[in-house]
Amino acid sequence: MFFEKITDISTIAARTSCAVFVVPPETKLKLPHPVYLRPDESKATEIISVEQIRDFLNLTNNREISERYFVIAPADAMNEAAQNAFLKTFEEPKAHCHFVLLTEQPNLLLPTIRSRAQIFFPKLTNTLDQPPKVSDKIITQAKKLIAATPAELPAIAADLAKTKTRPRQQALDIVSTAIELLYKSYFKTKNSKFLAKIPNFLKLFDALSQNGHIKLHIVADLC
Repeated sequence: MFFEKITDISTIAARTSCAVFVVPPETKLKLPHPVYLRPDESKATEIISVEQIRDFLNLTNNREISERYFVIAPADAMNEAAQNAFLKTFEEPKAHCHFVLLTEQPNLLLPTIRSRAQIFFPKLTNTLDQPPKVSDKIITQAKKLIAATPAELPAIAADLAKTKTRPRQQALDIVSTAIELLYKSYFKTKNSKFLAKIPNFLKLFDALSQNGHIKLHIVADLC
């Protein structure tokens, strides 16, 4: 999904429990009384630890009747343990709490977060023309998956499933890249054929993130 202006972020955030915005983490947001979580600058490496995220999430336990906004910037600075801790709270959102994740590298977020949160890209001409921030190999495989006919899918799925290095993560990267390419292609061309493919790819991404069988789901969900 896309947004047109930075000022749109506040409107989108108010309507969601958790949204990921692909913008520089230093982007200034116009949110009512936001609470920010950033990497600890006193540490040697700029990460957001599980201890930091737990302290941050404890703030959501305060009972409020007004909307509250919790901003994590950059969201990709959370280490795996921190992301898993965040996921537990995000899956059972409290009333009036909205999480806003800022990152320029959404692919560094755990698949379980990406499949459950809404991801928004700035709808700018130069952004639509920019390729996804992944390797050329991933982009090529994503395009191949988008263009594949039902008859071609079994062979493509078999190749992805037998990848020796982290086959599930690679498959997730390819599918998420395909989703980004489909959204961008639709907004650039207004051709509904790109939009029509997105639900099946979202279904596939969710299945793979839930440890579904790579080969079977690629064939079943994209046919």
